[in-house]
Amino acid sequence: MQKVQTVTVTQAESGQKLLQFLERRLTGDVPRSAIQKWIRTGQVRVDKGRKKPFDRIRAGQRIRIPPYTPGENGATASPAAGNLVVAFEDDDLLAVAKSAGLAVHGGDKVDDSVAARLRAAHAGADFMPTLAHRLDRDTSGLLLAAKNYESLRALNDLFAAGGVGKLYLAWVRGEWKEPGEVLLEDRLEKSGAPGAEKVRPGRGKTALARVACLVPGRRASLVAVRLLTGRTHQIRVQLASRGHPVVGDGKYGDKARGSMRLHCYAMRVRERTLTLEPPWTDRWTVPPDALREALGMLFD
Repeated sequence: MQKVQTVTVTQAESGQKLLQFLERRLTGDVPRSAIQKWIRTGQVRVDKGRKKPFDRIRAGQRIRIPPYTPGENGATASPAAGNLVVAFEDDDLLAVAKSAGLAVHGGDKVDDSVAARLRAAHAGADFMPTLAHRLDRDTSGLLLAAKNYESLRALNDLFAAGGVGKLYLAWVRGEWKEPGEVLLEDRLEKSGAPGAEKVRPGRGKTALARVACLVPGRRASLVAVRLLTGRTHQIRVQLASRGHPVVGDGKYGDKARGSMRLHCYAMRVRERTLTLEPPWTDRWTVPPDALREALGMLFD
């Protein structure tokens, strides 16, 4: 068992709720329920005084953390199962290249994830880089994480307000015959038994996306998709419902084997534009002129 710790809140951590701060500092070694009990019973002190779980903390405050045994009450730390490729990094933002097949967050029977690899790569950091959005497990591309709490709040606000431009590339089945850009508008909702849920058009929340064909083909076409909303499986469902499932997407209509050909290619955050070319090769390689054409959709 460890001894009592007294830690000082850094500038990167300032503004968090006390419960959030402790969860991030303890990196999964103690479950939320145990931390809440510590706070409720006065075992956690802020500048020698008691606080509530959702009180916000400030840089320079000193926080008492009681003794604990890592992994107590069933909590386990996620192992590091691999590295992450960093596409961009500055003092506030980290953009990583997620590969197809890698989960964003861990869960039941899922130990390896982008979040777990971030924790392993930044062990001991004042503020653990925290993901501000997610991608489907079989989608590759850019994922953004904040390196301090102020940046995380700003990113969350931007995503919630639709202030982040998101551009995807997808190879779809069949020949895309629509000329120029088209607006896809549907209402989507999730239904089905747990573990077998699917998103279906018809009712639910409005989903909007703009699509343009970059490389037409009789058997498969390359399209660029600018998301205007961020619904679950939105791109996959909207394309499949129009007879053009994403190549490799077995859930929504494509029975071919292999990786799903859906990639988050570019994101525009305020005045900064980040790009990451898809890792596709052979017949799925994206021509340079198609990349340039697609990028223009972020600036319309």
